[in-house]
Amino acid sequence: MGFTAIHTGLVSSFDPNAGEISLNASGIRIVNTGFVSDSLPAYHFSGEDQSIKENIEFSYPVFVPASESNKLILLLHGLNERSWDKYLAWAYYLASETGSYVLLFPISFHISRAPVSWKDPRTMIRLIRERIPVMGEIRNSSFANHALSRRLAEDPRRFVMSGYQTVDDIIRLVSQIREGSHPVVPATGRINIFSYSIGAFLSEILLMSDSRGYFDGTRLFMFCGGSVFGRMNAESKHIMDKQAFENISHYFRNDFEEEVEKKDSLMGRLVSGPLGMAFRSMLDPFRFRQQREKLLAAIRDRIFAIPLVGDKVVPPEGVIETLGAGSHVDVMDFAYKYSHEKPFPADNNKIADKVDAAFEKVFIPACRFLESNHE
Repeated sequence: MGFTAIHTGLVSSFDPNAGEISLNASGIRIVNTGFVSDSLPAYHFSGEDQSIKENIEFSYPVFVPASESNKLILLLHGLNERSWDKYLAWAYYLASETGSYVLLFPISFHISRAPVSWKDPRTMIRLIRERIPVMGEIRNSSFANHALSRRLAEDPRRFVMSGYQTVDDIIRLVSQIREGSHPVVPATGRINIFSYSIGAFLSEILLMSDSRGYFDGTRLFMFCGGSVFGRMNAESKHIMDKQAFENISHYFRNDFEEEVEKKDSLMGRLVSGPLGMAFRSMLDPFRFRQQREKLLAAIRDRIFAIPLVGDKVVPPEGVIETLGAGSHVDVMDFAYKYSHEKPFPADNNKIADKVDAAFEKVFIPACRFLESNHE
């Protein structure tokens, strides 16, 4: 079967509340696995965010390969995703073609880590209408991006806090796996990463700041991602509205570094050490450029990026500029209308063959790259 058929079948059969889902003759299973994110103190959160229980106790899907394996691919998603639907066929293909476990981990306050109300169109439309008399019409405001947009517009520091919590969770997760205490994935240090969009940004920072050596030898494949934040344009009806993007961009351009330098500031504590420097160097193309180039050069041979010509959110030029000369970047284009948010539209039967071909154009080299350090 091609991508579109696999995608349709998986979306209809996936249940995030089911303990285990068998995928028929393939031998692949999906196991929804629980996680508790409770290692950070209250001051690491904005407002009442610590009380959002969905962000603390949640589950994530693990695709278990048909045959015994000690390989793992960590799949990291994009900004403002509300379900795993887009990524199910991606994970299935990776598990099938590489024989790896594929673990889909949610970013803080996304997918299974977000309240149901944030995903409800009626609730979000009502909140948008209530805001219009005060804020006026906001470009690219939609029910799909309102929750994230409102939160980031209110406090752009949430971008840092959410990322910090996610990295902390991933480090704990990887530690679990390496020591053999994960309930599904067997003990292994053979961990690779497939990341998309903001997940690529997060992945780069993970590898650039790997002081514990958890990702020694890890290969990172990035799709529609890989540039510094300052070269992205996240204003979109599917990601965040104009006000949110302007607020967060202004904060990182003008206020963030000043806040970091303040004595005993939260931002200063959060971005101290290797992790913080890697993050700071990935915000702006010119700030901490030497540090960024040095850190990326050390892992360049383990990174492969595929940006898309028609991507307006993470343009290819930003990826090429960030990764630098000698990096493995393959800019692609597809023979149909697509977008950053929807690179493989599976809802149009007239272009299904073209979409299937485009999917393989990306995922065949991705699998080869991620497998090449296991041979």
